[in-house]
Amino acid sequence: MTLTPTRRQFIRTAALTGATASIFPSILTGAKPAAPTVKLGFIGVGARGRSHVEQALYRDDVVIPAICDVDPDSIARTNELFRKKGKPLPEAYSKGDEAFLQMLKRDDLDGVVISTPWEWHVPMAVATMKAGKYAGVEVSATVKLKESWDLVDTSEKTGMPCMIMENVCYRRDVLAVLNMIRQGLFGEMTYAHCGYQHDLRGIKFNDGKSISGVGAEFGAKGYSEAHWRTQHSVDRNGDIYPTHGLGPVAHWLNINRGNRFTHLTATATKSRGLHKYVVDKGGPNHPNAKVNFKLGDVVTTVLQCANGENIVIIHDTNSPRPYSLGFRAQGTQGIWMDDNDMIYLEGVSPKAHAWEPFAAYQEKYDHPLWKRHAQTAENAGHGGIDFFVMRAFIESIKTKTPPPIDVYDAAVWSAISPLSEASIAGGSKPVEIPDFTRGKWKTNKPIFGLTDEF
Repeated sequence: MTLTPTRRQFIRTAALTGATASIFPSILTGAKPAAPTVKLGFIGVGARGRSHVEQALYRDDVVIPAICDVDPDSIARTNELFRKKGKPLPEAYSKGDEAFLQMLKRDDLDGVVISTPWEWHVPMAVATMKAGKYAGVEVSATVKLKESWDLVDTSEKTGMPCMIMENVCYRRDVLAVLNMIRQGLFGEMTYAHCGYQHDLRGIKFNDGKSISGVGAEFGAKGYSEAHWRTQHSVDRNGDIYPTHGLGPVAHWLNINRGNRFTHLTATATKSRGLHKYVVDKGGPNHPNAKVNFKLGDVVTTVLQCANGENIVIIHDTNSPRPYSLGFRAQGTQGIWMDDNDMIYLEGVSPKAHAWEPFAAYQEKYDHPLWKRHAQTAENAGHGGIDFFVMRAFIESIKTKTPPPIDVYDAAVWSAISPLSEASIAGGSKPVEIPDFTRGKWKTNKPIFGLTDEF
């Protein structure tokens, strides 16, 4: 593989400075000045991919030469975004499942954002890194344990970064809590709780005609995510979508940077919700009423950390319930819970043993990223967090530095899925969690959310 001057400099810097250069942003290491323009490609421009494209189109320092998707409708909808912005249409690659390989041959792409069905994430990210380009991969990054190693091994071999695009890491409240943890307000951290509690029945099934169409179809007859996502609930029983909750918690506990996950156990309830939904929407004689859905309605995974903390993750996407990621940060000095947004800090809260609203703490300990960029983030999806995750990817490319959420994060957060499946299949047996850093966690320093940069 021919190395460009930029890539030679990246690899040379990493080699000269060792692990330190791979874990600190450019503002701390004095890396090369930012490039004036970043050239991005996008693989997968369905609903999620288009939201990333839209964020990139807001920026004057980003050019999008190419996009890739096998669905002509997705290409057309994406082109309309370019027309509305008055920008040149990108070249579209859409001929077959491996059209992305043709796009990756281009020499005018610095990075590629991947927003495709989960089973394509690793093949596409690996190919992107081998092509000498930054890879930004949607969540979850991997499906199988081997795929987590594939990401790590490819990134280390090629010298190219891979960022998992976990937007919830930038949620305003969890960043304020991170700020408070780092300032010692919770004392020594002992426990965290998180999850993905989201009624996805209307996503896993529809009428086969539109995302909002109510029905009992999935797979070949389903539309959008129902076309592929629901099959995971048929085939798998585990926490198949852990990173929205686990990402922020991992930053709270310095995972991969002075701490690591050591092992887990997982349990699952019986599976009832999806079958009931099919019967309710399609009737008892609908063909999908005969499908045996493997995914338990509520999956509970417990992680042990090297420094003695426990983490509980709840996956609940088959039940009628309000949305909640169920965050809880607990230490020797206090506790915060995002449900009802309440906090208690011993010796600080006005009443002993009594909750108080988090709002005043949110304002006082608002993270520098939000203080600086809140107004700009207003146009972004998911309450502004989409702005921050795309900005982090772009700024990493501009400054030729590793992203603040790196390949080791992508590997271990996503590995919870297959490992939880293995635990459940073995009767909730303990399962070891690999050290994807190969021991570097012992000396690595935190890299996420250190300043108002990215």
